[in-house]
Amino acid sequence: MELQLFFQSWLPFIYLYGIGGIFFFSGMYIIHKSGALNIKKRNHKFWVKVLYGGYFFFMFLHAFLIISALYL
Repeated sequence: MELQLFFQSWLPFIYLYGIGGIFFFSGMYIIHKSGALNIKKRNHKFWVKVLYGGYFFFMFLHAFLIISALYL
């Protein structure tokens, strides 16, 4: 039963934020290295914070909801 819970809840989470995270952070790295992103500009700094913040916000929200559904 415990293994089934892992495969149905945590494995999709790991895949979504692991593989998706690789693509997201690779894209952010390419954007930064290509010069399309200038951290010194206030507007660019704002959007970088929004992108990283959004990624981690949804990752923590998703984890919290999984934990709430399974263990509370």
